[in-house]
Amino acid sequence: MPKLKTNKTASKRVKKITSTGKVMRRKTLAQHLVKRKTARTISQSGSDMLISKPEAKKIKMLLPYK
Repeated sequence: MPKLKTNKTASKRVKKITSTGKVMRRKTLAQHLVKRKTARTISQSGSDMLISKPEAKKIKMLLPYK
């Protein structure tokens, strides 16, 4: 059986896969044009977020070794 290729865009977007199989990603709005955003928006966007179960199933297929 040949090695499977990892989808590079999916690997860059996914922060981690937990031991229970949940897929985590970063929240948006934290990087670009931060000066005009409120402190609350910036602090909330720094946290991680769960990806829904149907989409997590697709991502796990794109990341065979993660």
